[in-house]
Amino acid sequence: MNYLSAENLTKSYGDRTLFKNLTFGVNRGDKVAIVGANGSGKTTLLSILAGAMPPDSGVVSQRKDITIGYLDQQPDFNDALTVMEAVLAGESAQLDAVRAYEHALATEDHAGLEQAMVDMEKLEAWDYESQIRQMLGELGIQDVMQPVSSLSGGQRKRVALARVLIQNPDLLILDEPTNHLDLEAIEYLENHLNTNNGTLLMVSHDRYFLDRVCNQIAEMDNGQLYTYKGNYAYFLEKKDERETAAASELTKDRNTFRRELEWMRRQPKARGTKAQYRIDAFDELKEKTSGKRNDGELDLNLRMSRLGSKILEVENLSKRFGDKVLLDHFTYTFKRPDRVGLIGKNGMGKTTLMNMLTGQIRPDSGKITTGGTVKFGYYTQTELNLPENQRVIDVVQDVAEVMKLASGDTITATQLLSRFLFDRSKQYDYVAKLSGGEKRRLQLLLALVQNPNFLILDEPTNDLDITTLNVLEDFLLNFSGCVLIVTHDRYFMDRLVEHVFVMEGAGKVRDYPGNYTDYREWRDSQPKNTSQNDKPAPTAIKNQTPAPVVSSEIVNGNTNGSKKKLSFKEIREYETLEKEIEKLEQRKAEVVDLMNIGGHHEELIAWAREIEQIDQSIAEKSDRWLELAEYM
Repeated sequence: MNYLSAENLTKSYGDRTLFKNLTFGVNRGDKVAIVGANGSGKTTLLSILAGAMPPDSGVVSQRKDITIGYLDQQPDFNDALTVMEAVLAGESAQLDAVRAYEHALATEDHAGLEQAMVDMEKLEAWDYESQIRQMLGELGIQDVMQPVSSLSGGQRKRVALARVLIQNPDLLILDEPTNHLDLEAIEYLENHLNTNNGTLLMVSHDRYFLDRVCNQIAEMDNGQLYTYKGNYAYFLEKKDERETAAASELTKDRNTFRRELEWMRRQPKARGTKAQYRIDAFDELKEKTSGKRNDGELDLNLRMSRLGSKILEVENLSKRFGDKVLLDHFTYTFKRPDRVGLIGKNGMGKTTLMNMLTGQIRPDSGKITTGGTVKFGYYTQTELNLPENQRVIDVVQDVAEVMKLASGDTITATQLLSRFLFDRSKQYDYVAKLSGGEKRRLQLLLALVQNPNFLILDEPTNDLDITTLNVLEDFLLNFSGCVLIVTHDRYFMDRLVEHVFVMEGAGKVRDYPGNYTDYREWRDSQPKNTSQNDKPAPTAIKNQTPAPVVSSEIVNGNTNGSKKKLSFKEIREYETLEKEIEKLEQRKAEVVDLMNIGGHHEELIAWAREIEQIDQSIAEKSDRWLELAEYM
């Protein structure tokens, strides 16, 4: 069953054509990912397919009896709403029922409330609010009553993702859904999409995510869309076959073109005119063989400054914001060539630690000693604040007009930009005209242009295409300096890091020997009834020496690292809470049954309010029960 189809789509910006006469379709059950180079038109195509942008020509058809959910890269919200209100503002039958129920309850509309309760029961929407809370929590948003205006750009993206997921549409269209998610949130989303039988169309550069979620890959390449049935690994295999065949065909076409060119240049002898069909075929062949194609690859062959024996020493580093402890007596000595991954949930302090290491934030206490030869290259998570009316070439020349390569040769800013896939015309474009990926590529250039020997990369994979990521990975594998990486791209981290700093909360940082997948497998293998914070450091993997936990452990004020013991009163409270929660759930079921049977308007309103109070009590008691359960 066809859900969405596009015929002969064309879209241009000025004299640049992104795609022409493109035809594409999505059927029920498809999980399609669109991949391709930055600036190839993936986001534009997605916007056109979702109905958010018109094409220059062509037609997009959507099946009329299906619902479509669309996640934009820059979601739009009413800043006056709370997070919960923003999610409830989505579109679905269940959300309509919840809004009607809340309105009838607030206005004491007895007739409306009775109908709303019937709809709630029919659509199984009674637990919708708790589902929203759970989903937001999994995506890293805990305070559902905070105003949208207080959220960062990444938090807005997560709220928008929850809003579109809770609608459970027939067709889900997602533009870079894993950007701004931490690793656990990505794995939650991955599991959610894998267990959902809906249809998916998305743009993503996360290779693990693509391989585990999608059953079809569509590649945007030189204005054409090439579709492959299968996951990302299958796509790579078939793409290589296609490019090999295309290269062979191009060689044949060019040989034929040379012969035909000779024929065209010869003056006609026996006839006054040349055969028109052959002339037409020549023109077609000329266009085919001379068509511009950007097969360039990012070249990161830049020089690294000399790095001495003393690099970076961190001693008893502590930092808190208000009551929240981010670091507590963190100690570590960086050695050459350290390759460290920094992981932890959003808000744990990863970016704060990197800002302290580079001197942008002062610690509350502790000491950071930087070696005299250390030269940081800091690639930040946020886009550089560049003037939109400044040309790309001017941005680079403001930093350096001539750069040194690893070979010792020097190149100009123009030559360097070419190595970073900015052709001559693009170099003189204004910053405002660059795509998101092109801006990130320019930001990477500016981080590397001063030949650093200690790279700190905060989410370097956001908005970079897969080809660029592969080149960046190869560069970092051969980089002889130190590297500290924060990324949600599990493949990128697995390939590059040799150990990880795990920010576990309450100021604790664990140094685990191995990459992210190694750590995750170890963590998942631990007994579920024992707090992870109380585990000894794991046995070394891959013949590495196990590193200790590098900050002191604080558990509810207990600084010696021992596990807290519950008092007799707390044990009794734990047992009592379990029984109280069970009674509340039984009472809720009784009230729901009463509402289903029906009653007077006043009774219905009273029962509805009682359910709200019961839900609130269950939530409060469950939180306390979980807190005590950590130490049982």
